[in-house]
Amino acid sequence: MSPVTLSDRRAPTGRGINRPAQASGIKLATATLASLIALLGSTAVQAQAPAPTESAMVKLIRGLIDSGALARDVGEALLAQAQTEAMAAQQAQRQASTAAAQPQPGTRAQAGDVRVPYVPQTVRDQIRDEIKGEVMAQAKAEGWAAPNETPEWTKRIRVEGDLRVRNESRLFSGGNSNIQSDWAKLNDDGPYDVNPNTSLSLPPLMNTRKDRESLFRIRARLGIFADLSERTQAGVRIATGSDDSPVSTTQTLGGGLGKKEIWLDQAWLSHRPVDWLTIVGGRFGNPFFSTDTLFSGDLNFDGIAAKFDKTLAANKDVELFGTVGVIPLEYSSDSFPGTSQDKMKSENKWLFGAQMGAAWKVNADNQLRGALAYYNFSNITGKISDPCALYAGADHCSTDWSRPAFMQKGNTLMLLRDIALDPTDPANTPMPQYVGLASKFRLLDLNFRWDTKAVGNIPLRVDANYIRNLAYDEDGMWRRARGGIVNNFGNTGGTGQADFESGANAYMLQVTYGKPSPSARGDWNMLAGYKYIEPDALPDGYNDSTFHLGGTNARGYFLGGSYAIDKNTWFTGRWISSKEIYGPPLSIDLLQLEFNARL
Repeated sequence: MSPVTLSDRRAPTGRGINRPAQASGIKLATATLASLIALLGSTAVQAQAPAPTESAMVKLIRGLIDSGALARDVGEALLAQAQTEAMAAQQAQRQASTAAAQPQPGTRAQAGDVRVPYVPQTVRDQIRDEIKGEVMAQAKAEGWAAPNETPEWTKRIRVEGDLRVRNESRLFSGGNSNIQSDWAKLNDDGPYDVNPNTSLSLPPLMNTRKDRESLFRIRARLGIFADLSERTQAGVRIATGSDDSPVSTTQTLGGGLGKKEIWLDQAWLSHRPVDWLTIVGGRFGNPFFSTDTLFSGDLNFDGIAAKFDKTLAANKDVELFGTVGVIPLEYSSDSFPGTSQDKMKSENKWLFGAQMGAAWKVNADNQLRGALAYYNFSNITGKISDPCALYAGADHCSTDWSRPAFMQKGNTLMLLRDIALDPTDPANTPMPQYVGLASKFRLLDLNFRWDTKAVGNIPLRVDANYIRNLAYDEDGMWRRARGGIVNNFGNTGGTGQADFESGANAYMLQVTYGKPSPSARGDWNMLAGYKYIEPDALPDGYNDSTFHLGGTNARGYFLGGSYAIDKNTWFTGRWISSKEIYGPPLSIDLLQLEFNARL
């Protein structure tokens, strides 16, 4: 007997099935029917065992229909098929019995003997497997069941994260000036009375001489990102952090073993209306091609950005890209001043950014990437207030809002309040002050990257960055401040414009030898670089918080290396040495040893 195929015996498609919850019952029925069909074949070799009757098969299928394991339309189709095949099997058995009744040459037939053909086990297995395969394929195609499959929505969600454990030592030169004012803390804790006749305490001062060794610090970030459709995505990420600083998500350990804080680090939606354009809004990662000389690697942006990238039709090795962003830096308070019936007008601070660039795959070993950006930091400059009579009970001045929401150090600062003197005792009038940025900031940012191969076919990357503050104007700062500049003076001891020192330029050069981002066991890299950031080349509140412990008015070099000990697990060591460009001496060295892991 030849093997039996099922290509001509398929059941109806069963479009009436609309019960995914019955998938297990259907699978049970399918397996049962397959087993019975296999048994039909096996009975052919049992001369004394009668074949399953039509009524037994009918009863089984009707029982499955009544129990709800089979939809009625599917069950009736299978019932008709079973009846047809049962009749065919009985007819074949009668024919085989008749043929077997004829005596064969050399044999002697005995009364009651029935000769039937032998059906091998492999044929019976083939019948069962074909039935099971066809029915399960139909079940999967029509949504009855999806064996060994996860729900569809889980395929559209991914989880990403990283963890870093760092040991950090901060080493200060004994020759540093020990009268460096901590202007950020003054604004946070202030105002500070600058009249020496009424204030005997010093302003907040930075630590500039005492080392801080073996600080254990961690950074943990965990994000969930979803493909809502082929063109729309969403993401939410949380992160650690010692405070709400925008430039660091690192948490210092200790603190009496108290629990650590978790912050909302990202929350965004993006949509791609056409293949070459993506629009993202909310709180998202840096959309610009830049370095941490300007924007810290931990910095996220609020607002909206449009990013485009397009491969040239004439040359597939060249890609054009760009970004336009509208970033709100700070909104003025709805209720300022809180003790006055007359509220201030809306004074919001913005970052408007635009960038154009190109990437060129020169050959298999060389790739170039460059971009030119323009950033306008709008309304972040300090403003002198209207005269305010604090001695008469006023608790604010009109431009208190213009002090920065966050600052590190290095920018030129100015006093913000025009404090009216008490006519009865002008010399002893308290003068509590805030400080604001003296310079305007409109930046030209040029970035360049070259990826190539060095000796031994090892990757080599060269990064270069140049920044120029096009709005820098020393005379304009002094006019704006009405002479109230408070920092960035030389070592002469004078505080006039002749003693003032600042600048508008910044640049960085870095060389990385090895794989830039270790991921597989044995990956490694070494890097070396140099930074130079003049005081007013850029706002000091948004760049890397590690080099010179953040901010501007700094120059120095950095060395480092990484080695992956396992998949997505690597060690990093880094040495950073920096000092001031202008003003009193401030030399800071950092040693960082890190253990990193990435999901």
